[in-house]
Amino acid sequence: MTSDGSLEIRPPRQQRSREAWGRVLDAGVALLEEGGYEAFTIAAVCERAGVPPRALYARADNKDALFLAVYEHGIARVRADHDILDAARWRGLPPERLVAEVVRATAGIFARHAAFLRAVVLISGVHAEVYRRGAAYSTELGERFTRLLLGAGIGPETAVRTAFTAVFSTLVLRTAYGPTFAGPAVDEDGLTEMVSRYLV
Repeated sequence: MTSDGSLEIRPPRQQRSREAWGRVLDAGVALLEEGGYEAFTIAAVCERAGVPPRALYARADNKDALFLAVYEHGIARVRADHDILDAARWRGLPPERLVAEVVRATAGIFARHAAFLRAVVLISGVHAEVYRRGAAYSTELGERFTRLLLGAGIGPETAVRTAFTAVFSTLVLRTAYGPTFAGPAVDEDGLTEMVSRYLV
């Protein structure tokens, strides 16, 4: 998937324009959540946000630039949820309980943002820039997961990173394709037990 024109966004300067742009971004996220990339059209975004197309093109050159701005807007909400993996929150828990809580917290991030993540995971297979950005954000989440467990003395590092890969891959598949895509459904308890047995 390629684009003609710049992918840069020209940020609004006036309050009224900022408010309209905020509605555009919120509308774009809502459309992705409700209907995936197929529902994401310039006309649909304008109608949902209550803005004319010229207001949109004053900020973005094309649909791809708009889509990436909406993607970043939605991902910012997901990344804010990564704070649940702050080490201070879990200090003092015994290792087995800590592993279980961290896996549940990671699964919770996917569950709370499932509709948006489903849309962007599916489009990342044919959109190189979404794939690149998604990989960076996934690595960021993996680093938080890994640092948290290593900081609590759970290791070795290779095992913790492997555990994150297993958790992340399971959650991505479940979010994008449903819980039985790769076989019988693995619920949160099963995932937690698997990682706890592996690490602790």
